[in-house]
Amino acid sequence: MIHAADVREWRNRDVVDTESHKIGVLEAVYVDTTTDEPAMATVRTGLPTRRRLVFVPLEDAIAGPDYLKVGYVRTLVKQAPSIGTDDVLPAEQEEAIFKHYGLTYEPGAAGERQLARR
Repeated sequence: MIHAADVREWRNRDVVDTESHKIGVLEAVYVDTTTDEPAMATVRTGLPTRRRLVFVPLEDAIAGPDYLKVGYVRTLVKQAPSIGTDDVLPAEQEEAIFKHYGLTYEPGAAGERQLARR
């Protein structure tokens, strides 16, 4: 299991896929609001003039000395829902991220968000 304290060290590490192909650079980590455990990361991708942040789940992620290996292939991650580099994830877009990866989306009982940026 990845500990929340460790994620502060990951910023600007390369994010690679299951076959060690570079996806992009880690921008931020989002935790599950019910457990406070790391759940998703945003990865900075694209050309310098057209950067965007794509979301990728952190389950089964492996932290190396200068990279973070995620359990998904690069093409799937690059097709994931994204936001601009200066944008904030709108609550209504959270569910689409989970569906993209075939994961169950579970907002709080009163409709609270499932993800919070750290």
